[in-house]
Amino acid sequence: MATLLQVKNLTKSFGSVIANNNISFEVNAGEIVALLGENGAGKSTLVKSVFGLLRPDQGEIYIDGKQMAPGDTAAVIASGVGMVHQHFQLVPVMSVTENIILGDEPKDGIFISIKKAEKKVRALSEKFGLAVDPTANIEDLPVGMQQRVEILKALSKDVRLLIFDEPTAVLTPQETDELILVIKNLAQLGVGVIVITHKLREVMALADRVVVLRDGKVVGTTTPKQSDEAGLAQMMVGRNVVLEVSKGAANPGQPVLSVKGLEVFDDRKLLAVKGVDLQVRSGEILGIAGVEGNGQRELVEAICGMRVRAKGEVLVGGMGTKDMHPHAVHEAGLSHIPEDREKHGLVSSYSIADNLILNRFDQQPFARGWFRNMSAIKKNADLLVKKFDIRTTSPAALASALSGGNKQKVVIARELSQDLQVLVAAQPTRGVDVGSIEFIHKQLIAARDGGAGVLLVSAELDEIISLSDRIAVMSGGIIVATIDNKNADRDYLGRLMAGLSA
Repeated sequence: MATLLQVKNLTKSFGSVIANNNISFEVNAGEIVALLGENGAGKSTLVKSVFGLLRPDQGEIYIDGKQMAPGDTAAVIASGVGMVHQHFQLVPVMSVTENIILGDEPKDGIFISIKKAEKKVRALSEKFGLAVDPTANIEDLPVGMQQRVEILKALSKDVRLLIFDEPTAVLTPQETDELILVIKNLAQLGVGVIVITHKLREVMALADRVVVLRDGKVVGTTTPKQSDEAGLAQMMVGRNVVLEVSKGAANPGQPVLSVKGLEVFDDRKLLAVKGVDLQVRSGEILGIAGVEGNGQRELVEAICGMRVRAKGEVLVGGMGTKDMHPHAVHEAGLSHIPEDREKHGLVSSYSIADNLILNRFDQQPFARGWFRNMSAIKKNADLLVKKFDIRTTSPAALASALSGGNKQKVVIARELSQDLQVLVAAQPTRGVDVGSIEFIHKQLIAARDGGAGVLLVSAELDEIISLSDRIAVMSGGIIVATIDNKNADRDYLGRLMAGLSA
């Protein structure tokens, strides 16, 4: 096979942090290479350097044997490299065709020819087996179809090497399976593929070769035939990782969270939650499964007092929480792990110790009237840093200095370090590595076994199936089904998530 990409001794630093340390690897024509690693291992920095979005400090990048000038994205694209970003680079109000030809519009004289463009899109679609409607507007398409458009947009530039960054993050299981087939078909046509993903099941189904990074270095190269999920996880974190969630049977008690007839508008003033009813009992985990953008965020924010409720009520421990702000809802007995830890979970400019008491800063023993009890704050921080394995030089360090996984541990330590009635956990393992995922899952199970009712909202269907005792599927702003986990089936749940009949 011809070598499409060669990376030799690439190093990239940000201040004193070495993100990539003397990395070398290659990708051949028709080969699918998966890049694996913990958060902060250097995967994104590496592909951004390859694509010319970052300028490495040293090292060489060759495409088809030709050395690329550092940081020259235009030259990289002209050499046949495309990149499909995790967050789509599409204009919602424009059509499929308009998005694909943007910046490279076919002309009839001085005018853009939409007919020529649509013909080009149809030809691309047929060539690569990616069926799309060239005339449809992006905002009207489901997420899986939008990703097809993003891929076609990259392929329209005569791509020979295609980079995918977390390509299945917002897809249903069926859409994920379709994407895996698409990527394999591209490889059969001779396209080289780099895939960044943290989903080991997909790596095993997709990759020809796996390059594992840890602490900015390549620590191993293997293939799915030579390894398994447990072996890959061990290479990523440097120790054995328990991938299977171990939990006993639930012992549910009385409802501790009741949602009745809830209606909530989104930021565009459109109805996102449409009359939702649900109950979470003490000693159980109720998982909300669904493709992102189907009302889950608005549901969580309304329950936690972060968003106005248009209709309906939320009861915590049988007590109404109408018009309560988040701090009051917390005092009523509800803890919340927000999906965006940077925006809603932490104050980055505060110390770790202060972040660990954000929801109790005005309560004893941390405060006496207007005065803070610094010794109690320090004692609490020392205890939680040790108990929740927060990797830091000191609890006095700023939260901004922590890695993503350790920031998440700070949020979880704060929310789980008190007597719980209800825990609302929204995307609790988003953006954290496999070792931290193992730890977080254990903490959620411990909260359930301690008598809390847990509402788990996650875009990761495997996580929902592994942790939940009951599963409610949300699609189009409504709960379309609630089933016992013993009856959970990936395909059945995936169809419900996609808004299809079971």
